[in-house]
Amino acid sequence: MAKTTKMVEVPVSVLRPYANNAKKHGQEQLEKLKASIEEFGFLTPCVIDSDYNLIAGHGRVMAAQEMGIEAVPCVFVEGLSEEQRKAYILADNRLGELGEWDMDLVSEELQDLKDSGFDIDLTGFDIDDIIFENDQTAWAEEPAPAIPEEPITVLGDLWKLGDHRLLVGDSTKPEDVKKLMGGGHSGHAYN
Repeated sequence: MAKTTKMVEVPVSVLRPYANNAKKHGQEQLEKLKASIEEFGFLTPCVIDSDYNLIAGHGRVMAAQEMGIEAVPCVFVEGLSEEQRKAYILADNRLGELGEWDMDLVSEELQDLKDSGFDIDLTGFDIDDIIFENDQTAWAEEPAPAIPEEPITVLGDLWKLGDHRLLVGDSTKPEDVKKLMGGGHSGHAYN
């Protein structure tokens, strides 16, 4: 069984990324990693072997390079076969993706951080991930409007909404589609 042996600061220049690393790190992720490193420091060490081959931490190393950080914390591991090293690189990235979030708890934590003035973008989440209870309650308590005895629109009505058009019709009928697309002008047109 493989084991970790020591943790040391290692110059980024000597680390050897795995050429077949299947996990891609886009610029948006790198920007978030850089912001995280600036706020919290480089807290999660990279995993490397005795030849300085990078096993885990490729994205963090890329972010560190863009930030001009010269050395990062690394944990040395020994006892992995070549096949185990390849498999662990995949497993390290994939296994974390298989977990599920309790979005109610995420929302509570994000709301607490937001209320305290903390930049929640540093968590990798954003404001859209907060479930606003007041908004949900408002939707749930708002009664549906009564159905009018006489409808406001009728089959064939064409509504112009700025540059858009909305037809009360049947999308399976070619004549309705033609009318919607501007090829027919029968019926009413409203602005």
